[in-house]
Amino acid sequence: MPGGTDSAPDPHAADPLAPVLDAARGTGWTTATLSLAGVVDKAAFMERCARGLGLPDWFGHNWDALADCLTDLSWAPRASGRLLVVSNWQEYARAAPEEWEIAQEVFTAAVGHWRGAETGLEIVLVLGP
Repeated sequence: MPGGTDSAPDPHAADPLAPVLDAARGTGWTTATLSLAGVVDKAAFMERCARGLGLPDWFGHNWDALADCLTDLSWAPRASGRLLVVSNWQEYARAAPEEWEIAQEVFTAAVGHWRGAETGLEIVLVLGP
């Protein structure tokens, strides 16, 4: 057909994060995505973290336990690094701004804990929908 091209559909079109996750995996990092869609309180946030991140049974569904899980990754498979991508967090941030601030503090402290270590941890907040 004139002016057209025959090409396979882009496998990343449905998930714009796929190239980033693929690139991280290509370096030996493990990746996890955590969608907070529909989360409006701490209980739902903790449950989403437990399920979405595959946290261990001893996870206590509180801020200290989340911090412990993110700074002691002995429960997780070994990896040269870890990338956590958090999406759809805006609703939670609006519904419970004080809790969201604590969540960000826990995330920041966990990233800082692993900074300079042989195994890194990075947490990215998706700004778009």
